[in-house]
Amino acid sequence: MRPTDACPCGSGAPLGRCCLPLHRGESPAGTAEQLMRSRYSAYAVGDLDYVWRTWHPRTRPDSLTATDGLTWIGLEIVDTVDGQPGDETGVVEFRAQYRQGLRTGVLHERSRFAVRARRWFYLDGDIFD
Repeated sequence: MRPTDACPCGSGAPLGRCCLPLHRGESPAGTAEQLMRSRYSAYAVGDLDYVWRTWHPRTRPDSLTATDGLTWIGLEIVDTVDGQPGDETGVVEFRAQYRQGLRTGVLHERSRFAVRARRWFYLDGDIFD
């Protein structure tokens, strides 16, 4: 993707003015939702290093690997609870649409976030069927 392309997070802004500065470490996410959106965008553009760096050290896996043939095609934020500047925790519920081969699907998750060292991190989440 180019910086002028629409950001995969669905904000309507170009990637270069939306999630890309976060991926590059030029600025931290200001809210739990912004971190959620930037993590989704990182999955969509294949930046698993950013996904790993923004996963809380207490709960993150040792490494991440891409799923062959999986393409993320849309994000819908369903609900947010807290997660604003000044909060210590937040929750973001989302639905992320994907395509894998000829099959499409939706990942529906309620994710928990926490502030550590003045930065938002993904903790974990509950996945809905």
